[in-house]
Amino acid sequence: MKGMKVLLVLGMVLLLLVSCAPGPNALAGSANEEGKVAGFWQGLWHGIIAPITFIVSLFSHNVHIYEVHNSGAWYNFGYLLGLSCILGGSGRGSKRRH
Repeated sequence: MKGMKVLLVLGMVLLLLVSCAPGPNALAGSANEEGKVAGFWQGLWHGIIAPITFIVSLFSHNVHIYEVHNSGAWYNFGYLLGLSCILGGSGRGSKRRH
């Protein structure tokens, strides 16, 4: 009985987390006004400059931290890679010092 309650709670938490996920990007794969679609390399660059871009976007409505006219998974991968490089996502902080 106790295991069933734990399983039910875990299922409810999982359902809550999944329901908060964003929907699909309707503009992915479509070109912007200049006829360009952001790919991996632009995603990498946007991820690297994301902390600075976020601060600028608080004061300007013309600056956004994410390009909606992107190639999809490759742009997202580049963005996450660039963001993790800047925010210390290498895992070196978890190593013990001897």
